[in-house]
Amino acid sequence: MGKELRELFIYKDLLKQLVVRDIKVRYRNSVLGFFWSLGNPLLQVATITVVVKYVLRLDIPNYSAYLLVAYLPWTYFQMALMDSAHVILLHRDLLRKVYFPRAVLPLSVVLSNLIHFALAMVVFFAYLLFYYFFLNGAPIMASALMLPVLVLMQTLLITGFAFFICTLNVFYEDTKYLLAVLLNVLFYLTPVMYPAELVYSRLPEAHRDLLYKLYMLLPMNTLVDAYRKTLLPPFDSATSSATTTGILHGGIRGIDVHSLPMDYGMLAVAAVVCGLVALAGYRYFIARSWIFAERA
Repeated sequence: MGKELRELFIYKDLLKQLVVRDIKVRYRNSVLGFFWSLGNPLLQVATITVVVKYVLRLDIPNYSAYLLVAYLPWTYFQMALMDSAHVILLHRDLLRKVYFPRAVLPLSVVLSNLIHFALAMVVFFAYLLFYYFFLNGAPIMASALMLPVLVLMQTLLITGFAFFICTLNVFYEDTKYLLAVLLNVLFYLTPVMYPAELVYSRLPEAHRDLLYKLYMLLPMNTLVDAYRKTLLPPFDSATSSATTTGILHGGIRGIDVHSLPMDYGMLAVAAVVCGLVALAGYRYFIARSWIFAERA
């Protein structure tokens, strides 16, 4: 595997060109450019916020911020995996004509989506500053310095899954359809629209801690929760500040949901899982990449 990694370094310029090409193709003949990529998650967040606050009438203060900070990482996860499904087939002609490390292709997809995610987070921080200076919101917290660690962990996780998915889709084209279904299901199992603490409060009390840890073993659950806890203060209640109560507004069907502190132990476990997924995905990809030109 060391030989393949050295080849990736040698072909880093090709990787850069593929990433730039992907970004240019995505925004070709587009007036708004990057903002089309940001528009979809913003529209989704706005729609969910309206449904939650005005249709379901759940009184959750600053819900849009807590939803957006989780939805942007989810969008990065979803879009990178969906794009990776067809990346090998998309470049089948290149595979048959020129030799290069095949891993460059899924990596280019992950990195181009990482750039979109980074730009979206810049907009999110601008939103936080606007909210702080004009609407008396919470300032950017010192814990936001952990953001690069979370992004690195998520990128490793996505890269590993991307290697598996693009390889499987070469041999079984049903993979991309199954992936779309699984991502839709996973979205509701991941604490994007709701805080992870709500899941904790709903678990049977006798085995609550154990079941919650099992729930948080899914790396995206831990990562989404970590993004929320590092970038935003805990949910506040109707009458007190977040720093003094740490309670989600009781408007969620009359249930008080206490904020839980960051579980750094589970975050460390998630980091190990992300690294193992990346390593396993890369080994699986390398073991089968020699036949791509014939099957693509």
